[in-house]
Amino acid sequence: MRRVMKALILMAVVAAISAPAIARAEGYVSPWAGVQFGSSVQEGRGSFGVNAGGMGSGVIGGEFGFGFSPSFFGTKTDFGNNTVLDVMGNVIVGVPIGGTRGGGARPYFTAGLGLIRTQIDGGNVFTPETHSNNLGYNIGGGAMGFFNQHVGVRGDVRYLRTLQGDVINNLDLGGFHFWRASFGVVFR
Repeated sequence: MRRVMKALILMAVVAAISAPAIARAEGYVSPWAGVQFGSSVQEGRGSFGVNAGGMGSGVIGGEFGFGFSPSFFGTKTDFGNNTVLDVMGNVIVGVPIGGTRGGGARPYFTAGLGLIRTQIDGGNVFTPETHSNNLGYNIGGGAMGFFNQHVGVRGDVRYLRTLQGDVINNLDLGGFHFWRASFGVVFR
């Protein structure tokens, strides 16, 4: 999985660098690290991922997000290898403060749909191997702040939830949900 993550980040960086100058001004790539909270299942475990997108007319745009959360449900001793993966397509609305070139800030709101995949490989006889692919959504907001034309920082908070209930290894996940706070760099 680490190889896949590294390949995705590398492809996103190469795409951002090789894009035409006009598209690069409004496009961005943002690798991030974060932490989940707000659900009794995951106990504040960490995650990482990448967001890539673009702002069409400077205010409204689209974004692709990928997040990976290792050991989401607990330690390997309790549940074996267990992960949550989310892949989302989002609409993003943000007003640039200070313009779209050079330094400045962009507070934003985002919402979208995609896949939330839960997987438990089983650590003992009481936790057999299982996985679930569910349609889910995310909604949140944050801000991007740029130091110069191409580099800045980004922080956001998002709520993620599946659209249907699920039971994994006797854990009734109902409409599986959690919050995630993340922070990262942003390249445009």
